[in-house]
Amino acid sequence: MKNPISISRGTVAAVFIDLQEEHRKDRRYLVEGFGDILANVQRLQAAARRNFVPLYHWAYIVDLAEARPFHPVDASGKSAFSDKDDPLTAICAEVAPAEGETMLVKTEASAFGKGAFAETLKAAGIEWLVIAGVWTEACIDATVKDAVASGFRVLLVKDACGSASSAMHQTAILNLANRLYGGAVANTLDACRLLAGDTVSVWQVEGSVPLRFTYENAARLYDEL
Repeated sequence: MKNPISISRGTVAAVFIDLQEEHRKDRRYLVEGFGDILANVQRLQAAARRNFVPLYHWAYIVDLAEARPFHPVDASGKSAFSDKDDPLTAICAEVAPAEGETMLVKTEASAFGKGAFAETLKAAGIEWLVIAGVWTEACIDATVKDAVASGFRVLLVKDACGSASSAMHQTAILNLANRLYGGAVANTLDACRLLAGDTVSVWQVEGSVPLRFTYENAARLYDEL
C-alpha cells in the first residue's frame, strides 16, 4: 500500500553498495541494465549532495585468506569475483565518492557484517538509510535486512538496484518489500524528492507478506511498488 511519508533533515544517509566496474566488464558478473542503474544512482547522489545528506560508498573486495568457507574460486585459484588484486573492483567513475565522502570496504555481503557501521550512523543521528546498488538478492538483501535489524528505516530505491537478470532483481525487491518493516520502496524520482524534504506517497508493507507473487504476476507487482 502507498502512504505519504517525509524524512526529516539530518536524519538520513545514502548508502551505495558495490557499484564496481566488474559488473559491466567481467562477463562472469555482469548486471543487466547496469548503465541505467548507474544513471539513477547519479541522480540520487546529486540529490543527496544538494541536500547535505551524507554519502557512504561500499565496495566488496575478497581476500581469500579471510573469506567465508566454501568461497568460489576460478581456475587460477583466485576468488571467482571481487578478488582483491582485480582492478575491476574499483567503483565506477561516474558514481565514485566525491572529495570528503566516505569510502568503505566489506568482505561479505552485508555492509553491517563487520565493523561499527551501525554505531557510526547512530552516533550521527541517522534514522533513515536510502539504499541502492547491486546485486539485489545478495548484497542489497543482506544490507537491507541487517539495517532493519539494527533499527534503521530503509528507503529501498528499486530502479537504482539490479542483478544478473530482471527476474532475479524484481523478485528480490518483492521479497524485501514484504519484510521492509518501518521503511519503504520508491523509485529514483520519488527518492530524490524525499531527500529534498518533500512528502511523497511510497509503498510500505502492511500486515504479513502482502505481496504474493508468482511467475505470472511478479513483473506487474514490481511495477506497482
